[in-house]
Amino acid sequence: MPGFGNFDRRTALRGGAAAAASVALTSALAGTSSAQPVAPGSSSIVTGYRELQTGINRPSAERTAALANLDRVAKAYHDSMTVGDGPLWRDLPLGPGSDFTTSMYARLRAIAVNWGTPGGALAGDPAVLARIKGALELLYSSDQYSEKTAEIGNWYTYEIGIPLYLLHILATVADELTQDELAKYLKPVLKFSGNPNLRTNNPSVVETGANRADKSTISLVSGAMLGDAERIKRGVAAFTDVEGGGAASVIAKLHRAAGDGFHTDGSFLQHDSVPYPGHYGIILLTAIASAIHVTKGTEFELPADVRDAAYALVSDTFAPFVYAGALMESVRGRFLSRQGESAHDIGHQLTGAVVLLARSASGKRKEELGGLAAKWITEDTFAPYLKIPDPERFAPGPDLVGIPGIEFAQELLATKVRATPTVATHRVFGQQDRMVHITEGWSASLGVASTRISRYESINSMNLHGWYVGDGSLYLFLPKAKGHFTDAYWPTVDPQLLPGTTTKSGPTPKLESVPLTGKDHCGGVRWDARHGAHALDFVSQDGTLTAKKSWFFTLSGVVCLGAGITDSSGERIRTTIENRNLGENGTGVLLADGHLVGGSESLRRRRWLHLERVGGYVLLDDAEVTALREDRTGTWRDIDKGANTKGTTVPYTRRYQKLVIEHGAKPSNATYAYAVLPTASVLQTIASAWSWRVRSNTATVQAVRLWDATLLANFFAAGSVDEVSVSGPASVALGRTGNGWRLAVSDPTQRQEVVRVTVRRKTFEVPVKDTFGATQTVRI
Repeated sequence: MPGFGNFDRRTALRGGAAAAASVALTSALAGTSSAQPVAPGSSSIVTGYRELQTGINRPSAERTAALANLDRVAKAYHDSMTVGDGPLWRDLPLGPGSDFTTSMYARLRAIAVNWGTPGGALAGDPAVLARIKGALELLYSSDQYSEKTAEIGNWYTYEIGIPLYLLHILATVADELTQDELAKYLKPVLKFSGNPNLRTNNPSVVETGANRADKSTISLVSGAMLGDAERIKRGVAAFTDVEGGGAASVIAKLHRAAGDGFHTDGSFLQHDSVPYPGHYGIILLTAIASAIHVTKGTEFELPADVRDAAYALVSDTFAPFVYAGALMESVRGRFLSRQGESAHDIGHQLTGAVVLLARSASGKRKEELGGLAAKWITEDTFAPYLKIPDPERFAPGPDLVGIPGIEFAQELLATKVRATPTVATHRVFGQQDRMVHITEGWSASLGVASTRISRYESINSMNLHGWYVGDGSLYLFLPKAKGHFTDAYWPTVDPQLLPGTTTKSGPTPKLESVPLTGKDHCGGVRWDARHGAHALDFVSQDGTLTAKKSWFFTLSGVVCLGAGITDSSGERIRTTIENRNLGENGTGVLLADGHLVGGSESLRRRRWLHLERVGGYVLLDDAEVTALREDRTGTWRDIDKGANTKGTTVPYTRRYQKLVIEHGAKPSNATYAYAVLPTASVLQTIASAWSWRVRSNTATVQAVRLWDATLLANFFAAGSVDEVSVSGPASVALGRTGNGWRLAVSDPTQRQEVVRVTVRRKTFEVPVKDTFGATQTVRI
């Protein structure tokens, strides 16, 4: 069973609390003849960094439980560690370019943190301290990680992964090391992360996004350990790329589609084309939160405008994609395949970062941040934030069982902060080809792709079943299934039948790193907080299957239309309505027009379906639907074989309810039309026929009209529906408001300068150049 050290965590720290301030550190920094003049504030920075590892000893039942788990893991690693000439652990061999080096430092960190945590099983034990020192010396003298070590394999291991774990260890035991010892163990950090602005193994690469934030932290903390004011300042300056004129600032807002970092519409991308608020964005935010924490009150404190920008990112970029404390799958990239980083795990890390930010904020910002953190902690009943029973799986940030995070969170909750209420929201993030639809009862998001945004990311032997996650996956988040995607979903789900996708049977395409599509048309329009339309001009990765796909979001559900479905491969073509994880040995009655549906059944000319504890489905045409309930078994190793992230080979079995529309082989201009009604009762499902009418479902225009006469339409080319005509591709909404008629328009292709819309013989020219898919409104 892989231990915590199995994870190459790309993060600084989750929110922590403060340990007892170090009295001896200043003496250690200046206590040898080789020490340079100590930079004022260095000791405070190192003490603050230690706080993020060991906490402040704030007593509670939750802390006691977490510490017991940390004791178990740390003792197991300590007892199995041999400090001599050979490897520290038998299963982690020494050697140049070892895939296991990160794990060695991660395990040693577990021991060191337990030694430094008040009340820990190993706390303060001089024999344990001696073994920690011996292990540090062995790893250094054997050139496992020293200034003599060469970068072999993944650059990240040497320049970010190991340095972070090493700094965690050194911060924890800094009082017990001389300045010469600190300087020695930091030599490889200076070699591999000497300039936080650039990639060491390829200086032509300017660091961006989360990688820059991590390197800024490494420079800041290592500089503090060395008493080097210039290195500290360089680390602080690197957050906003002072040396590069701000071009790679981690808080800058880019006004364009694609490109690493935050964008003006709230998007966040890493690896240029992958939406990543659900991983790298949180790493970046966590690094900034940590830097704010450790520099507070020192001469190196991050500037006020940087702090304010960091606070604002939380509600703009991250909060929309959190449901019940978990991050939505559509913005998690390849990390959805990682056993040790479920949606709830990374949600915990976000919560910890926000708690830490709230601690440094004031006024309305403090209330806003504290309210969001309290909301997520309160709502996450599937994986409670204050209860982490298994520290051997990924814990938020590298703080194992989250003791500092627990302490800080309880400190916040003790102020009786008011949890932020859920408010209906429909947002389109055109610069990362993502959207989110939030209601008071359920939420949804789409996984889609274009010439700008990749279908999926599959690198470092991760996300090995990710072929279709960007082909129109409709992710639904329900109050009675908060653990749906965390509960072994990705290793057990049929990856060829993800809800919302139109796919082929037969062999899957070849996995690529970050494959784009050949179609620009991907995006939608926002009508109001409760309604919007989204469209995808779909083409399969091999180019044989094409379709026009639309989703119309309402308060009660999502109307899904497909047209122009054409394929030349000869494989069977299917559109998946549902593929719901019912859990291990799960149950739930499925009804079709009031009749009980068994294990496998072909349903013809049915009008509605209802799945107990999930919701209803309305069939809006005469499609042939296959209903299948099946048990599926898989392992996390099947989908993640990464050197430091690989999942276990333990088999998991989960029961699924599939609802699939059959289009047959070689369809030409086939269609589908159905509605998904999350949380609806049987009666609500039957009555929903009054909520909308399908006005068009062709390869040119797909449209519905709502009960209040609002028209939502996606045009894939110039065309007309009812009283609306457009000059080219567009998403359009038309309806009455309190101030009269209003028209909303967007350009999902992000290629046009103007979209001309004719409504009742009156034409409006709507400028869309450089709006990157954002909704433009016109009063008519």
